[in-house]
Amino acid sequence: MPHEPAGVIGGFDCHTDTHTVVALDPLGQLLDTATFDTTSVGYRQALGWLKSHGTVITVGVESTGSYGAALTRYLTSEGVTVIEINQPHPHTRFRRGKSDSIDAEAAARKVLSGQATGPAKNTSGIVESIRQITVARDGAVKARSAALCQLGDLIVTAPAQLREQLKGPKTLEGKTSVCARLRPGHTNPTDPARAAKIALRSIARRIRTLTDEINELTTELDELVTIAAPETLSQFGVGTCHAATLLVAAGENIDRFGSEASFAHLCATAPIPASSGRTSRHRLNYAGNRQANRALHMIVVVRLRYCPDTKAYMERRLAEGRTKKEIIRCLKRYVARQLFRTLRADLTTLALRT
Repeated sequence: MPHEPAGVIGGFDCHTDTHTVVALDPLGQLLDTATFDTTSVGYRQALGWLKSHGTVITVGVESTGSYGAALTRYLTSEGVTVIEINQPHPHTRFRRGKSDSIDAEAAARKVLSGQATGPAKNTSGIVESIRQITVARDGAVKARSAALCQLGDLIVTAPAQLREQLKGPKTLEGKTSVCARLRPGHTNPTDPARAAKIALRSIARRIRTLTDEINELTTELDELVTIAAPETLSQFGVGTCHAATLLVAAGENIDRFGSEASFAHLCATAPIPASSGRTSRHRLNYAGNRQANRALHMIVVVRLRYCPDTKAYMERRLAEGRTKKEIIRCLKRYVARQLFRTLRADLTTLALRT
């Protein structure tokens, strides 16, 4: 029988230049599809288009942390509930194919079925600032590591006289200081020794520039993380970079996690059921946020070295017959539980201050 839709559920498939949106009624009937530009005007038009079909109940958006970040911020500012959507399952794409409208409809149907329930991250506060500084710093650290490797490789293949000149410093950082002061001179331009000096000096100066950039970004990151998560920073083994990684993984609206178990699952520290028939077992979660998992792992490594309680726990579990790998897994789960509580307290206090 014909019915009047009581509301609209939207789904967005986001790309660089355009966003495709689909409108469904609460019974799952496809109402319409449209495409809009990725501009402020386009966002207003898309929301107006959805409202023209009825009251907007919920909107599912793909790529809320990348292509759909600006759209998510706009919809959230307009009071629309935005649900974060992962990419469609490969089986769905195999059966139905792939297009912008198909992906947008799949996003809307995930919201309608209750398969997707997680609110999108809030990217309009201090945690987004931390994410941006972290991205820039990580890029500079990787570039500096690559430059140091290049410097070491060139020194190995440099002429013997130049290698002897660089034998004094024992570390690559020390060799960098020497290479930055090399003078190629105006001798034969085809001489490999002259070319080696030019190359080494260039890479050494690049390393110095990247080091200054890293130090500057680290100072900015220290200030931001101290403001956002002072209690988390006070925990044993938690450094600025670790706290920043966990803040970015959790998001400023950390209440989107129903429990600390949800956060542990995001950080890939919660066991996954892997039972079948007479077999009852769990396995490791190899998905999740790998950067957050690495941060938890490094915190555990520091505590195993310097924390007496953690050392005692390791000895006790080893005596029970557990392997070191299993014990570290348990410790990462404990740290995830502990830091979720401190992060939630920090972000709640921050919200009250602002």
